[in-house]
Amino acid sequence: MIAQRAGTTALRRVAGKPNSFFTANVAKLGLAQPLSTTQTRPVATQKITAADAQALLAKQRLNRPVSPHLAIYDKQQTWFGGSAWQRITGSALSGGLYVFATAYLVAPLAGWHLESASLAAAFGALPLAAKGALKFLAAWPFAYHAVNGVRHLAFDLGYGFKRQTIVKTGWYIWGVSVVGGLYLAFFL
Repeated sequence: MIAQRAGTTALRRVAGKPNSFFTANVAKLGLAQPLSTTQTRPVATQKITAADAQALLAKQRLNRPVSPHLAIYDKQQTWFGGSAWQRITGSALSGGLYVFATAYLVAPLAGWHLESASLAAAFGALPLAAKGALKFLAAWPFAYHAVNGVRHLAFDLGYGFKRQTIVKTGWYIWGVSVVGGLYLAFFL
């Protein structure tokens, strides 16, 4: 960063006096004056009272745009729920990965057995209903996040913003994600 500023300062000096570049020693020219790293601008200020400062601030705030509150949105727009579930499933998937990866790294130090053989043996000892439930709990967020991600890509392209389309695709997403989760849990 300092070398860049030194080079910029030297180029500015050369641009101001191009003849001196060819006649004088280049190293002496670049280092003859101290390098300036800041710009200076004349500023005129005046002291004001605290009350005047508050009045000025209040006047400036009136010109600022007001951030909309959630109460102004149409509650009939159902795609907010799909967006929330997209975030929830994505956070659950990535959070679960981070928790397991951290536990896997700490396991040898803590004396835990999280290697594949131990996990497979523990999972195999579970009742059939518990196995299916655990597999579905792992598969459904993945299926929902994947399918609803395609819907969000369609939204990004500007498709599917009619109210009927939003409602229909919302129900399709839930149905496809449940069927996909069941398929991943019981047939793969």
